[in-house]
Amino acid sequence: MTTPPPQAGHVVVALDSFKGSLSARRATAAVARGVRRGGAVVHEHPVADGGEGTLDALLAAGFTAVPVRSTDALGRPVEARYAVRDGVAVVELAETSGLGLVADVPPTPDRAAAASTFGVGLVIAAALDAGCAAVVVGLGGSATTDGGTGLLAGLGARLLDADGVALDATTSPLRAVRAVDRTGLHPRLGEAGLVVASDVDNPLLGPHGAAAVYGPQKGADAALVASLDADLARWADLLDPGAAAVPGAGAAGGTGFALLALGAEVRPGIDLVLELTGLADRLSGARLVIAGEGRLDHQTLRGKAPVGVATAARRAGATAVAATGSCDLDRAELATAGFADAFALTDLEPDVPTCLTHAEPLLERLGERIAAAFPGDRSPHDHG
Repeated sequence: MTTPPPQAGHVVVALDSFKGSLSARRATAAVARGVRRGGAVVHEHPVADGGEGTLDALLAAGFTAVPVRSTDALGRPVEARYAVRDGVAVVELAETSGLGLVADVPPTPDRAAAASTFGVGLVIAAALDAGCAAVVVGLGGSATTDGGTGLLAGLGARLLDADGVALDATTSPLRAVRAVDRTGLHPRLGEAGLVVASDVDNPLLGPHGAAAVYGPQKGADAALVASLDADLARWADLLDPGAAAVPGAGAAGGTGFALLALGAEVRPGIDLVLELTGLADRLSGARLVIAGEGRLDHQTLRGKAPVGVATAARRAGATAVAATGSCDLDRAELATAGFADAFALTDLEPDVPTCLTHAEPLLERLGERIAAAFPGDRSPHDHG
């Protein structure tokens, strides 16, 4: 799909998802409807940072969805997808090994210990089978802390226990694996480019590692966190000790580590998604860019989608403002992040549960407020 040529003075709405409420596409569309009521030319450009929602952002930008039969983090069948355009495939980990797919199972230590990335490996293998020249793997929202053991098995590696018996990796083989046979790895791994899209800079191990930082939100208690960290250390020694300390190795429960060991390049997720979706073309001649996500806080400042969009807007000479559910940043922090102002749903409706359940109409009203605060030339034309 060719991006329509922008009109000078247009507005770009480029929101990430409002988690627990709206997808990036619906959130972007809601704000755009409100802005259009002020007479502006509006371009909708939903974004993501490599995590959940990345495929939807790419499909909106002209990529094509390819269905793949795979498994979720607990080994149950699931219909997944990857997105492809011009030989570049994008795989979203959350499509197979995401927390959302196992929400029907209580987040206990048992679930946290069992969760596997096997399904992600199957989807990457399908993209390689299709002849894709490059595969981008978006990490984020994972239910797993398996160090990417399942992913390797999905790509054809044999993981062996202490007796040399091959392990089933549809649930996590991390605790039992004692050797790796790489001879069966997908033959195109060496020739296709492999890129990790992630906004996480954690190492694999230790107090800032995959188990300690992210394990508890996946159901791991203190005992399991300690056990997983020890298991990950042993796995690192087996696969690639040098990769364990690389920033991003701890992403998605150590999936970043396994991909690094396969030779992947790590890039900030938001930078990659904005590049693949062609945001720079949309921004040419824009006067105003509206970025945002469900909550603006100090995590937002660490490479999240809204700051990436604001940075791109500044490069293009446009004013950037934020549309969000709630904002914990002060004016100085907003300015440092590149925002001229922030507009929050909680300014319209102080009750947070109401904001979650009525996000769409509230975002439309927020769009109207932004249009009134940043008026431009009126025009009857707009672009989706």
